Amino acid sequence: MFGDTVHGETNALLNSLGHTHRPLIVSHAGVSVGPIPSNTAMAVRAALQSGADAVKIDVSSSADGVFFAFHDGFEAEYLGVDRNIQSLSAAEIGELSYVWKDRPGRRQPVERLGGLLSQFKGRPVVFALDRSWWRWPALLRMLDGLHMTDQLLLKVPAWETAALERLRQHKTKYPVLAICSTLDEVGRLPLHEDAINLVGVELITHDEDHPWFDREVIVRLHRDRLLTWVNSETLTTGIPLFAGYDDERAVNESPAAAWSRILDLGVYAVQTELPWLLWYVREGRNGTL
Repeated sequence: MFGDTVHGETNALLNSLGHTHRPLIVSHAGVSVGPIPSNTAMAVRAALQSGADAVKIDVSSSADGVFFAFHDGFEAEYLGVDRNIQSLSAAEIGELSYVWKDRPGRRQPVERLGGLLSQFKGRPVVFALDRSWWRWPALLRMLDGLHMTDQLLLKVPAWETAALERLRQHKTKYPVLAICSTLDEVGRLPLHEDAINLVGVELITHDEDHPWFDREVIVRLHRDRLLTWVNSETLTTGIPLFAGYDDERAVNESPAAAWSRILDLGVYAVQTELPWLLWYVREGRNGTL
């Protein structure tokens, strides 16, 4: 079970998915192929049809406080504009389209976060909201209006104590995933505290000489009712998020070379841009193919 029993109802969907599928397959911003941009409803649908159990969505805000599903910093590449999306009004963002994704008869705009999420309300899918913690509590109030508490998982770095305090003060106890690079950071987390619904930890490391590669450490985290989450990506800056066991290795070598070491550790969730490849690895190991 992930999280404490006091939050059992809120965490029921996450626990059900975790019980049925191990590891959970988390699609990074949905599946973006062909005419489908990332962080859109179509990308989410593509992810679910590719075997994903959860989808990570990036959060941005307009200058006038409207929330969008977009990773700021990619405006020039994705939208063809040389301005940060967060300096634009909601009306200005509404006029933007993804470069090369429009076609005659169909425009592909940046989507509002609430509108995207609400399309999947009541579906057995969890959304991990990333890059959102500095937008609390305004974002939390918007999320309250969606009534999707059991489907939302909030990512936050373990060292962001001010953000954790905002969660502590907020009435709705959303499931929380703390991003951790060290065991000390895990040790300072508010474990088993009713005011914060901490359900898991995202484990970050740049090399293999790290406690995250010790299966006994993973077992101890599980004993604390923590969902262990690994991000099998390498950033565009070249920084690996889990020691180079990443999507590029899955393509250049083999899916097994990228993920077997991770799955042998027994982690509960893996985030990837290639959910269909991870699905085949998982189902093959489980003997369900």
